[in-house]
Amino acid sequence: MVSLTWSQVLAWRMGRQFLTAPGGASPVAAAARLGGVQAQVASAAELALAVRGASPAAPALAAGTLVRTWAMRGTLHLLPTADAGAYLALCARVRNWEKPSWQRTFGATPADLEAAAAAAADALSGGAALTRDELTAAIVERTGSEHLADVLGSGWGTLLKPLAWWGVLCHGPARGARVTFAAPSALPGWRGDVPVEEAAAVVVRAFLGAHGPGTPATFDHWLSRGGNRRREVAGWFEAAGELADVEVDGVPMKALPEHADELAAAPPAPLRLLGPFDPYVLGAGTGAEYLIPPDRRKDVSRAAGWIAPVILHEGRVAGVWDEKDGEIAVKAFEELPAAALAAEIDRVRSLAREK
Repeated sequence: MVSLTWSQVLAWRMGRQFLTAPGGASPVAAAARLGGVQAQVASAAELALAVRGASPAAPALAAGTLVRTWAMRGTLHLLPTADAGAYLALCARVRNWEKPSWQRTFGATPADLEAAAAAAADALSGGAALTRDELTAAIVERTGSEHLADVLGSGWGTLLKPLAWWGVLCHGPARGARVTFAAPSALPGWRGDVPVEEAAAVVVRAFLGAHGPGTPATFDHWLSRGGNRRREVAGWFEAAGELADVEVDGVPMKALPEHADELAAAPPAPLRLLGPFDPYVLGAGTGAEYLIPPDRRKDVSRAAGWIAPVILHEGRVAGVWDEKDGEIAVKAFEELPAAALAAEIDRVRSLAREK
């Protein structure tokens, strides 16, 4: 068994995530390698791509090779269209809409959701792209479910997330400043109804390839904030095929076999600035004490679910930063190498201006 330290793991993750040597990845390749790019805030997704040297997402979204849809943790992500069905199949396993508390809170039953899904599929057939208001009106008209109008029209998308996970809808081309929804089945390479075991092989291996080594628990925290049954998630790891046993600071974990030796030999981690909601942070979660000092978690994970831009030093979060009027203000948690920090600030400032 390969024995590792968290410093080695974080250095390897930075390399795998195009942070050690940015450049050369398409947005589709970057999203595939990262296991998706959170896109709840579109500018954050673009910065996540830019700091890795990847080109903007817009052309790939327009071509349909990249899709923006609700995925992990119920948040919007950019995913490669060819793999998106696998991610959504696992996201749908949480089935939170079957819980009485969920039904009481949102006033919808599983039968309501199934009827809404059929109505949305009909409304979006033939390549239609509808705004939220238009889609809400179409669902209400077809189902007669007036009681769902307010929650369907909510910007939180609570009732639309299961429909996204079922492959009924995804984000379509923007209509001015308004979001639209479209059927993903028209996208090139799209495949819906992926069997769960097949989906697990894709998604577990993608997670371990970007955010590993890991365990079923760390995987499910990333996927659903721990919302799935532990036995089922353990089965997904078995379905993922051969995995290597490694030990990280004494904790048994799993890695892809082809990465077991790489993990111990990763080059030193450079100082980097990452934007808000970056996959490097979200892959581990803000509760990962090996990444974020516990007494600094509130600096990173802020009110209303905001995940702050961070400074990485030796792979760990060593500060946060904010940009205003083209200037970057830094709040360091420890002493940082001044020259490396200044160079990285200049690099990220120029990237922010280009977005």
